[in-house]
Amino acid sequence: MSLVNKSVYELKNSLEKKEINSVELSESLLSHSQKHNKKINAIISFNPKLLDQAKESDKRRATNTLKGELDGIPIIAKDMFCTKGLKTTAASKMLENFIPPYSSTVVKNLQNAGALILGKANQDEFAMGGTNEHSYFGNCLNPWNTDYVSGGSSGGSAASVSSGFSPLSLGTDTGGSVREPAHFCGVVGIKPTYGRLSRYGVISFASSLDQPGIMGKKVKDVALTLELASSYDNKDATSSNCKVPSFSKNINSNIKTKKIGLLLPEDGIETDIVNKFNDVKNLLNKEACKLVPIKFSYLSNVACVYHIIASSEASSNLARYDGVRYGYSADFSKNSAKDLMDFYSTSRAEAFGKEVKRRILLGTYVLSSGYYDAYYKKACQLRYLIAQEFKKIFQSVDCILLPVSGGVALKLEANKNNVEKTYNHDWLTVGANLAGLPALSVPVGFSSNGLPIGLQLMSSHFQEQTILDIALNIEENLQVYKKQNSFCS
Repeated sequence: MSLVNKSVYELKNSLEKKEINSVELSESLLSHSQKHNKKINAIISFNPKLLDQAKESDKRRATNTLKGELDGIPIIAKDMFCTKGLKTTAASKMLENFIPPYSSTVVKNLQNAGALILGKANQDEFAMGGTNEHSYFGNCLNPWNTDYVSGGSSGGSAASVSSGFSPLSLGTDTGGSVREPAHFCGVVGIKPTYGRLSRYGVISFASSLDQPGIMGKKVKDVALTLELASSYDNKDATSSNCKVPSFSKNINSNIKTKKIGLLLPEDGIETDIVNKFNDVKNLLNKEACKLVPIKFSYLSNVACVYHIIASSEASSNLARYDGVRYGYSADFSKNSAKDLMDFYSTSRAEAFGKEVKRRILLGTYVLSSGYYDAYYKKACQLRYLIAQEFKKIFQSVDCILLPVSGGVALKLEANKNNVEKTYNHDWLTVGANLAGLPALSVPVGFSSNGLPIGLQLMSSHFQEQTILDIALNIEENLQVYKKQNSFCS
């Protein structure tokens, strides 16, 4: 039986019935991903110990000593997650050969539930970008049409799930980096509430915005994985010490009486996406939901606020990569460095890519004397107002339905010479990060040229169950997942 493109629950069922074992599953997914990865470049490195770990899982199953609900199921982690004994590069020359001595809390939680790491996913360097065209290891292509991008920064994670390399993947979401590639590649992607998932062991981009996220074929798979990955972590000062709900057991597609705010901007949204938005609106109306059109005052400002804050934090976080303690060091074997500053600047100039340098420069500029008040302080003030407006909206609705992006996946190099257009591309996703809200992208169909379309669901803090329930209803009614791309065969 073909194991490619199966959901987590389908694979769990097959393992429990002994129709397959973990070694067979791992061999099948590994062979499939290695064959097709050459075409889409979704995975940077594979786990050489995968089959040995699968054998250990089969031994546990034989003795009824399973670790947890994901035992024996291979998953993929974005290369921002530290994985003990496996390369973690952040898709950068700076960390090209870095092997962490520990694993991130999220990875460890899933491994404690029995999950196996198949490989590390491609991404934009240090998670900076929205197209996965800024990786030191090359572009990750969209499996539905390789002339298009997979989205970023978690493009490799989304493309891996979409291509059947694994039923689950981990990503990070700083301004939409889980939801946008999920939308581009036709998978489910959730960014939970800030603090729900520990950031310990996740390479930092912008600390007040970063949040691990999960992608999967189906909503129930994502719900289960979110439940298993969540925990309070005293190693992360921003970790929330709140009870983790049983998302997978509580999930319910009966959404009658739910109040859903509809946010569809008048401009900047392609016709195909408007049509799918209206289809889902009609579906929710039939499900007896109360639909309320809403406005968001700061929609035109959120991208500017986000990029000022994100770049500022990035310039600070990336200052640690100096070529001394770890990471890339410039070769001065022929001519020695003039001084320590020359050593730093040469190492960083050679190791960081163009987009990372741009963000460091922008962040350093807005934090500098004379510009701090005009840019960074003002952005923080607007961030507070954005969060307050969301808070007010969620006093009258349970959830907001809105597009993930104004369009479907971009063609490769579509915005190569237009940085401003690239930075404004995530104007519909960054609000959730600025306010720390949970948000999810769920597939709803395809464009006229055959590219996936997802819509975004957003709810109040720690109300992930609400968006999971609504997403499940949409999934069950539309059954978009039944259509597969050519890499799933």
